[in-house]
Amino acid sequence: MLKLRGDGGKKVPGADHDEVDLVGRVVGRDRRAFETLYRLYHPRLTAFLTRFIRRPDRVEEALNDTLMVVWNRADRYNGQSKVSTWVFGIAYRQGLKALSRFDEAVEDADAESRRSEDKTPEEHLGQRQTRIVLDHAMETLSADHRAVVDLAYFHEMGYREIAEIMDCPVDTVKTRMFHARRNLKAQLAGQLADWL
Repeated sequence: MLKLRGDGGKKVPGADHDEVDLVGRVVGRDRRAFETLYRLYHPRLTAFLTRFIRRPDRVEEALNDTLMVVWNRADRYNGQSKVSTWVFGIAYRQGLKALSRFDEAVEDADAESRRSEDKTPEEHLGQRQTRIVLDHAMETLSADHRAVVDLAYFHEMGYREIAEIMDCPVDTVKTRMFHARRNLKAQLAGQLADWL
């Protein structure tokens, strides 16, 4: 069992206790625990980093760097947040590093042809059209604004958790969301603006 620093070994209310246990086992270099965390987070982190970085050629590198930090620095998880907040915070910082190295945007040529599982053709078409419109509009946002929108809408995280991930005050997250929504509404001009 992971003894969390600074809290006498108590688990954080609301934290996923199975994930906390996995991190504790990773501290002890348990490869199976790390593989379980990897399977849990790989799809979510891939989706987040793809939308955040917008450089398909760099997503895998940022993802691998994120998971290496989880493996090598699991002892840094202090239990003050959910495991997902800690992991997404690492991914956000790795994404920023990738963005700082490669500024120009590259379009994902395969984005339009990807198919969702278990969707009817009509649902797939509607979702694809929505994704195209939304992705185009999100390209106009800054990286920080894209991250806030992505974490809130695609990963269903609250402002407090996003603030922890981005290492900024909650009010900064609210301000970024306000400006991101305003810019998206202007870009979408009646297409998807009703649900923002």
